[in-house]
Amino acid sequence: MTRSTPEMTAAPDTSQATLDQLEALARQALDDAKQLGATQAEASASDERGLNVNVRMGEVESVERTRDRGVAVTVYFGKKKAQASTADLKPESLRRTVEMACAIARHTEQDEASGLADAERLAGQARDFDQWHPWGIEPDAAVALALEAEAAGRSFDARISNSDGASVSSHGGLSVYANSHGFVGRERNTSHSISTSLIAGQGESMQGQHWYTAALMASGLESAESVGRKAAERTLERLNPRSAPTGSFPVLFAPEVARSLVAHLVGAVSGSALYRKASFLLDAKGQRLLPEWVSIVEKPHLQRGWRSGYFDADGVATSESALISEGVLQRYVLGTYSARRLGLESTGNAGGVHNLEVSANAEGFDALVRGMGRGLVVTELMGQGVNTVTGDYSRGAAGFWVENGELAYPVDELTIAGHLRDMYAGIEAIGADIDRRSATAIGSVLIGKMTVAGGEA
Repeated sequence: MTRSTPEMTAAPDTSQATLDQLEALARQALDDAKQLGATQAEASASDERGLNVNVRMGEVESVERTRDRGVAVTVYFGKKKAQASTADLKPESLRRTVEMACAIARHTEQDEASGLADAERLAGQARDFDQWHPWGIEPDAAVALALEAEAAGRSFDARISNSDGASVSSHGGLSVYANSHGFVGRERNTSHSISTSLIAGQGESMQGQHWYTAALMASGLESAESVGRKAAERTLERLNPRSAPTGSFPVLFAPEVARSLVAHLVGAVSGSALYRKASFLLDAKGQRLLPEWVSIVEKPHLQRGWRSGYFDADGVATSESALISEGVLQRYVLGTYSARRLGLESTGNAGGVHNLEVSANAEGFDALVRGMGRGLVVTELMGQGVNTVTGDYSRGAAGFWVENGELAYPVDELTIAGHLRDMYAGIEAIGADIDRRSATAIGSVLIGKMTVAGGEA
C-alpha cells in the first residue's frame, strides 16, 4: 500500500535553546522564592506547540495552531505549601506569581507530608530516550492527508453513507522541572496522529466506527489511506447488530479496550486512593491479584517510549520495576507526598506511571476467539460504571457475539458486569496482539466468566 509523503518544511530544531529559556525561567522563580523567604521551592516551565486539522465530507472544518507556555511554582514555608502559575513569562509577572504563592502559603495549614522529595532520591545524570521527532508538516499538507484518509474510507464501500470526519494532529512539548535542592530536569517529546470516523447504513440502522494511528515520529504512522480503509472495515463489521444473550459467559476484551483494565488496577493502587482509603485494594501489597503467569512491569527507560523519563514530577529517579510479578502485587504507585502520607517511600511515580508492559501467554486475537467457544468480544466500552472504592464493575459495551469459536454477529446495547478482583483473578489468557498506541502495552484479555446483560434471555 502506498504511503502518502506530504511536503514538509525542514525547520531548524530550536528545542534545546527553548529548553535553556525554560530553565532560566524556572531558576528565576526559585531565586525569587528564596528571596521572599521560602524554605523550599519547585518550579515547572513548559512550552507546547501543535497543529490540528479537521475535515468532514471533503470539506475543511478547522485548522488550528496552538502554543501554550507557562510556569508553575510551588513554595514551602516549613510545612506550609502553596502554588501559583502564570502564562505571562515576563520577569515582573513571574515575580508577582511567586509573591502570590508566598502570600498564600503563609496562611495555609501545616501539612507534615508536604515538602520536596529527599535530595538523595533525585535523579542523577540526564538521559534522552529519543522521543523528540518534530513533524514539519504544513497546514495544507495536513489537510490533504486528512482528506485522503476520509476519501479512502468513504469510497471503500457503497454502504458507507456518511462521515464524522478525519483529523491530523502533530504536537511537541518541552518542559523543565527544577527545585531548590539544585535539581534540574529537562524533557522533550512529540506525538502525531491520523484518524477517521465513518458511518454506514441508513436511518435507525446506522453504525459508526473509527480508526486512528499514533506515533512519536511521523514515519511510524500508518498511511492515511490505510487508516481510512481500516475505519471503513470496522464500520461495516458493525452493521445490523443484534442483542446478546443474557447470562454468564467468557468475555474477550480487544487490545484497545483491554488497557482500561490495567488503568483501573493502577488507579486502585495509587497513593492518593490509598491514603484516602478510597480503594478496593487497600493493604493489597503482597497479595495475588492475577494468575501467577501474569506480570506487569513498568519500564520508564524505553527508547521511544510514550511515557519514558528518567525522573518523575518530583524529580525522583525512575527505575524499571514490577508492579505485578507472578500475579502478586509487588508495590503501590507512589509519589513523594502520597508515600509520606502512607509512611512509605516514593516509587518514582509522581505524575503517574510510565510505560507498562503486560505479559502474554497466548497467540493473537483470532486464536483467542477460536479458543473461547461461545461468548462476547468487547470492542467498545461506554459509561463510567467502575467504582474503584468497592471494585464493582458495570459498563455498557458493544462488540461481537462468538459461536463455535467464530465471530457470529455484531452486538450492542448490552452491559457487562462483575467485580474487579474476580475479573483479574479470572483472566484466562492475554494475547500477543499488543496495541502499541499508548503507554500500556497489552494484547487482548480473556476473562473466563462475566455477567452479560443483553436483550435475549
